[in-house]
Amino acid sequence: MMQPQGPFCQSCAMPMEKPDMFGTNTDGSKSKVYCTYCFKDGNFTEPDISMQEMIDKCVTIMDQQKIMPGDQARDLMTKTIPTLKRWQ
Repeated sequence: MMQPQGPFCQSCAMPMEKPDMFGTNTDGSKSKVYCTYCFKDGNFTEPDISMQEMIDKCVTIMDQQKIMPGDQARDLMTKTIPTLKRWQ
């Protein structure tokens, strides 16, 4: 299984390779743990999303963007998402 290099979002597992990929805290500083899609102004963008919904959402995005085929993405996300800080 390939591990992403560098930091990755502790909510959706997206690798955060550029400064604009990091979410923002309430004071406007960059979050070191969450991406801009999951976390803005100190809050989760989807506070009520379940872990299963997050897995489904990530699989859809990865498949649509041709990052990896859906079945591979589902296998990876099913293993990865539950280990992330947000879902502990």
